[in-house]
Amino acid sequence: MASRRSARLAGMVNSTKLTDLTPPLPPPAVSRKRKAAHAPAADEIEANEAEAVPSTPRRRRTTKPTTELPATPTPAAVSLIAEEAHTQKPKPAAVTRLADPSRTNALLRSPKTSRIIVPAPVEPVPSKLQASTLTLTPPPTTTTANILEEACAHLIKVDPRMRPLIAKHHCRIFSPEGLAEQIDPFESLCSSIISQQVSGAAAKSIKARFVALFNPPPDARAPSAAAADITTTTPTFPTPSAVAATPLPTLRTAGLSQRKAEYLQGLAAKFAAGELTAQMLADAPYEEVLARLTGVRGLGKWTVEMFACFALKRMDVFSTGDLGVQRGMAAFVGRDVARLKAKGGGGKWKYMAEKEMEELSARFSPYRSVFMWYMWRVEETDVSTME
Repeated sequence: MASRRSARLAGMVNSTKLTDLTPPLPPPAVSRKRKAAHAPAADEIEANEAEAVPSTPRRRRTTKPTTELPATPTPAAVSLIAEEAHTQKPKPAAVTRLADPSRTNALLRSPKTSRIIVPAPVEPVPSKLQASTLTLTPPPTTTTANILEEACAHLIKVDPRMRPLIAKHHCRIFSPEGLAEQIDPFESLCSSIISQQVSGAAAKSIKARFVALFNPPPDARAPSAAAADITTTTPTFPTPSAVAATPLPTLRTAGLSQRKAEYLQGLAAKFAAGELTAQMLADAPYEEVLARLTGVRGLGKWTVEMFACFALKRMDVFSTGDLGVQRGMAAFVGRDVARLKAKGGGGKWKYMAEKEMEELSARFSPYRSVFMWYMWRVEETDVSTME
């Protein structure tokens, strides 16, 4: 009997699965209040918040730009220097005149009388493109019609890598059309002071309000004056004597700072007294122009360099302190400007030392202004595939 019972129990154990021997789990408790499952009570929320450990989210890693903003806003921001929105008459035809890369080639207008200044006569400069010793006729002279062509030919001759730059970009400021524009030097210098350390849009707005101070609306004038000027629609830039006689608080209502108002009034006094004239700016050597203008409060070396290039249209100006020129020259000689981190004096970034810039640019004289203009655009053109 005992052996039969043991065999029967062994068979039952073998035929039974282990899962059948495991006791079933109790069914999950179903809450009678279903809303409580979706909306916990206020005390539960407070308990959960108390248990939660506050954590500070990770700060996203941001890469700092490798280059600082240009300390010298070139060349777009200096366009206000040569802008004649208030006094420029309809553009005259490009009349061919004698030109000289070492002198002023712009048509300057007297700030006092608005007459065109005629530069003192100079000996004609033989053309570098068509001069020939085999002909008996005198060689052609350099004029406003061919001076840009001669300049570009000289740049390419010095360094063939200039060819794609010149082919892609047209240097309008030294073209026959650019040299035909009439420039008021007093207005251009005032514009350069107004545009210092402000955006281009802000500079234009301040300049417009500055001009409006001296051009009241017709209804604010005397009846006779309003009737006489009823056909005048374009405001005129004020004369130096008018600006010099205007109190500083009145000048500041145009949006000028106290210092800029003093700079404009001091510059106007120089022109009104005859210490600065359009004739001097047209005839004087560049070194004298640089010395006379940097002696005026508010006009630094870079400002005068940009004025000489863009307003006076002098073609042998070069600025070593311009950050855009530094960057362009570094890229032009094949350096990786994105990784260049050589710091210069004053904590400002420098892409190339001034001495090296002067040595490289000296080869392009007497057309260093044109070379400088193209250095601003060197990164827009691939110069590494020259054959």
